[in-house]
Amino acid sequence: YIFYTDWMWTSFVVFSISQSIMLVVGAIYYMLFTGVPGTATYYATIMTIYTWVAKGAWFALGYPYDFIVVPIWIPSAMLLDLTYWATRRNKHAAIIIGGSLVGLSLPLFNMVNLLLVRDPLEVAFKYPRPTLPAYMTPIEPQVGKFYNSP
Repeated sequence: YIFYTDWMWTSFVVFSISQSIMLVVGAIYYMLFTGVPGTATYYATIMTIYTWVAKGAWFALGYPYDFIVVPIWIPSAMLLDLTYWATRRNKHAAIIIGGSLVGLSLPLFNMVNLLLVRDPLEVAFKYPRPTLPAYMTPIEPQVGKFYNSP
């Protein structure tokens, strides 16, 4: 929580780039070697379901439900599949145009997704983990505690 709050923009950029590359490289690899259109959407659906499972596992361990945010891969993957279908004759165009579309659309979809998540800092104070080291344990503010004290 604290890491994401302190490094929010950096995290968003790093995760956007890594998720775009993960989707494009995996899907293009499958499409080039199988030649089956619709593969990127299939690949994105598998990653989405896997993340739902991970989200459920962390929730079962006692973490809040939105501790893991499921990325929005499927619409970007559909754009990639449409590009592949439209450029069947030129696989380089599929990679360049499809990769660009994914790289531009996935961060937008995920930005909307992240706007709907509760404030990570608020969640961190609401659900302190008992296993946190002492230096990471949230401290309640002591403002005005000794105001009337002699």
